[in-house]
Amino acid sequence: MSNDTNKYFTTYEISSEMLKKMQEKMLDILLYFKEFCDKHSLMFYLIGGGAIGAVREHGFVPWDDDVDCLMPEPDYLRFFELWNKYGDKERFVLCKTDRNVNYHHSSASLRDPNTTFICSYNQYSDLCHGISLEFGPIVPTPDNKLLQYKQILYSYIYNLFNFQRLPNNRGKAIRVLTKVFFVLVPSKRMKDNIWIWADKKIRKYAELWDSCKYVKELWGRTAFYNFPKEWFESVVWFDFEGYKMPLPAGYHEYLTLIFGNYMQRPPVPERIAKHDLIFVDMDHPYTDYKGIYYFPDKNRELNQ
Repeated sequence: MSNDTNKYFTTYEISSEMLKKMQEKMLDILLYFKEFCDKHSLMFYLIGGGAIGAVREHGFVPWDDDVDCLMPEPDYLRFFELWNKYGDKERFVLCKTDRNVNYHHSSASLRDPNTTFICSYNQYSDLCHGISLEFGPIVPTPDNKLLQYKQILYSYIYNLFNFQRLPNNRGKAIRVLTKVFFVLVPSKRMKDNIWIWADKKIRKYAELWDSCKYVKELWGRTAFYNFPKEWFESVVWFDFEGYKMPLPAGYHEYLTLIFGNYMQRPPVPERIAKHDLIFVDMDHPYTDYKGIYYFPDKNRELNQ
């Protein structure tokens, strides 16, 4: 972790025993997510550390503290419709930023409300702080280069005003620049209007899914990459903690493009969990800690 990050956040040390319990809970959510998607014929795939773990470790990367998935945009949109009818709302909470609550993260997530996983960027927010599986869409992109760049621009505008928080891992310059934008657009209502407008601009190409040649992951750091759609039109299966989990058919090309030699473990100092955590408890619900580890002062500004 950089010195710049340490200036703004306090790192919560996770024991190996706690990390193991966290991964067990994440696997529980992942298995339910897979069951739900299989039942309703929705395609998804592990990405990021989860995909690397499946290929290299046949399970979680030992130091990983999250699991991420992607879905083709048509399946992603259907997921929300189906969840409202058939989701197990007693076990899990479906979370996504809207006008009423901001999770300071552009992905959707399924969260276990009987656990506690409080990140630094959400510690002043009254929302579900359970451990989660995060998932987002991979979207079609037009063939026209100018329209592609416009789509990328809209995605960055979306991310900036949807997150509504200062980045903690992009360096001081990006942090300061982000704060300037927030000063120029001070009200939450204005920020919400901007990201909702940008989201509509991004999704105007949704109808291109069947005919497009390339797709993008516009909600991450890979927005400048065009991925051939065939990488994501089908899945291949890998062992993951004793279960079969899907990866995109072009997983090797995708992981190589993003991570380089993903089959080689990084140096030991880089084998760390990526979240800046305030508090973790896998045995008690997050609501037990309201006013203690999160939402201690409802008048505190989020972006300080």
